Amino acid sequence: EVQLQASGGGVVQPGGSLRLSCLVSGFTFSSFPMNWVRQAPGKAFEWISTINTEGDWTSYADSVKGRFTISRDNTKNTLYLQMDSLIPEDTAVYYCVKYPNIPSNRGQGTLVTVSA
Repeated sequence: EVQLQASGGGVVQPGGSLRLSCLVSGFTFSSFPMNWVRQAPGKAFEWISTINTEGDWTSYADSVKGRFTISRDNTKNTLYLQMDSLIPEDTAVYYCVKYPNIPSNRGQGTLVTVSA
């Protein structure tokens, strides 16, 4: 059974940082590109970032470029998202998604709230 469990969310002040983790099981993690997506309250899902299997190629949405960093540790079956300079608009539930980026490949999310 494929499982993707995101963690590390919480409440943070604007300008703060959080590091999300996603522990996966049930598939060969090192063989798949991975994504982060998010869903803000009342809004559609938004793609955030993608990383290739080796971790040496990444891509970001313009809304987070320069503030967020995706990474992975294939020895630990874990995907990460370092989020810096957080703004209220980053408030959302964050999900890790196995390639391809389709709903059935999306795991349990973690809530990030950016508020003063």
